[in-house]
Amino acid sequence: MIPLSRKSPVPPSQCNLARAIELIGDRWTLLILRSALYGVRRFDDFQEELGTPRTVLSSRLNDLVDAGLLDKKPYKLKGRRARSEYVLTDKGEALRPVLIGLTQWGDAWLGAGGQPPISFTDSESRDAVRLAFVSGAGREVALDDLRVVIRR
Repeated sequence: MIPLSRKSPVPPSQCNLARAIELIGDRWTLLILRSALYGVRRFDDFQEELGTPRTVLSSRLNDLVDAGLLDKKPYKLKGRRARSEYVLTDKGEALRPVLIGLTQWGDAWLGAGGQPPISFTDSESRDAVRLAFVSGAGREVALDDLRVVIRR
């Protein structure tokens, strides 16, 4: 079990959760990543889907490229000027379980009841899947059995 304490075990300057929140924690960045994980790649498509102000979208996309979460790749449609599309890198793709976890948390705690609009299933069995903690030996670990180890 994670022990309760009056303060966090590491200062925010050394905490990778704090660093991750700094990088991806604002609303527009998370929504851009969500859309990218579903296959959106072009600026106008992000803008149309999210309704993000163009200057904000441009800034967030550039931040995600600079952080190594998206690659900016040129494309050109016939008769039009060259433009860029934004493709998830391996580092960006590694956020998929994080966003699925947030989705499942939202379904459990923020949903209006009934079936959520999106579900995740095993591609073979089509059984619903959920995120879980799994030990190196392959055993699922309950939250009550999770332990935090602080490296000093």
